[in-house]
Amino acid sequence: MIRIAPVGRALAVVAATSLALTACGGGGGDTATQASQSAAPASSAPAAKGDGTLTLGTLLPQTGSLAFLGPPEFAGVDLALKEINEAGGVLGKPVQKFDTDSGDTTTNIASQSVDKLLAQKADAIIGAASSSVSESVIDKITGAGVVHFSPANTSDKFTTIEDKGLYFRTSPPDKLQGRVLGDLIVADGNDTVGIMAMQDSYGTGLADQVQKTVTEGGAEVVERVDYDPKAADFSADVAKLKAKNPKGIVLIGFEETAKVVQELVKQGLPADKHKWYMVDGNTSNTNYVKMPKGTLNGVKGTIPGAAAPEEFQKKLTGVDPDLEDFSYAPESYDAANLIALAAEAAKSDAGVDIAAKLAEVSKGGTKCKSFKECVDLLKAGTDIDYDGVSGPVEFNEAGDPAVATIGIYQYGDDNKYATKALEYRTGNIAG
Repeated sequence: MIRIAPVGRALAVVAATSLALTACGGGGGDTATQASQSAAPASSAPAAKGDGTLTLGTLLPQTGSLAFLGPPEFAGVDLALKEINEAGGVLGKPVQKFDTDSGDTTTNIASQSVDKLLAQKADAIIGAASSSVSESVIDKITGAGVVHFSPANTSDKFTTIEDKGLYFRTSPPDKLQGRVLGDLIVADGNDTVGIMAMQDSYGTGLADQVQKTVTEGGAEVVERVDYDPKAADFSADVAKLKAKNPKGIVLIGFEETAKVVQELVKQGLPADKHKWYMVDGNTSNTNYVKMPKGTLNGVKGTIPGAAAPEEFQKKLTGVDPDLEDFSYAPESYDAANLIALAAEAAKSDAGVDIAAKLAEVSKGGTKCKSFKECVDLLKAGTDIDYDGVSGPVEFNEAGDPAVATIGIYQYGDDNKYATKALEYRTGNIAG
């Protein structure tokens, strides 16, 4: 359950500088850096043995509907590995890394990429960005005794999914984002709401939570359309919304949202007459820039994650000079650091051993904020509590972060959302 106060109550709300989110830059084919160690069992996963070198694989979007999230995620992992290896690597050896493309659910790219990473003896795989893509490969990854760690999966399904104790994420489940968005919609004075959500585990789950929160807040969801994201045309779907004329319109999807937006305008439901709301999957600074000026002016979107410090953003652009979009870079950076620290704590690079230590290094000990600071404490025999750029993390029993933050952003006349969030809302997640 989420313990988060609705708008107007004392919830940890912070108005602050946000991550700048404008997709650009590239994110890598097979690359290698190098590092770490040895053996064995945990949960019901195979008792795989390490080979002495910690090998990370990335399963992140270079192509497909979430390709705009790839560059910052790759940059976050690359920055972490740079700092890890500069600090001496893991268990005395540099960490090795292989990058692959996750594609999206319209292709079989993710499955092929996982096969490749397993053949390269990956101990942990970071990705995918898409919840549906991760769901399609989780059995293959965890069945091999490898840690499956996503920086961006938000589907509530992963809280209870069968994962052999090997699945973790630094982004919060959608029940938090849905609650924050629903509270926002009601607070903005929308007593009638329409929802258009892509029909998959991400879209449906998030729409369910938004609908629940909006209804509990006293507003009415007058129409909900769960659509096929691969549809060539959304005119009939939008017509259903138009018939109910809702004050607020929630758009839950990926890049196909651009087509939905065009149809909304065409059918007389523009953002200057109805309040539009978006989510992390479609809050983008690349999808709508070619549309007429002002099309998205005033539109609000929610994205999991706290503000990325300016110093961190500068470090990321040092890794990828073309980087403009920082979404999920902090979560990716923290994922790599946590995996490395868990391997150090376990004195093993085996996936099952890493998984057994991930919760331990994320909470309850001496707080530390960098790999070097944390690993020095571990080597001195001190229990650690890694607090990351994305937040305190602190994994619960389900492998979810126990505390998480959602940023609320707003689009301007240029059809891009501002680099400064309107506010941040932080909530505790139990379970």
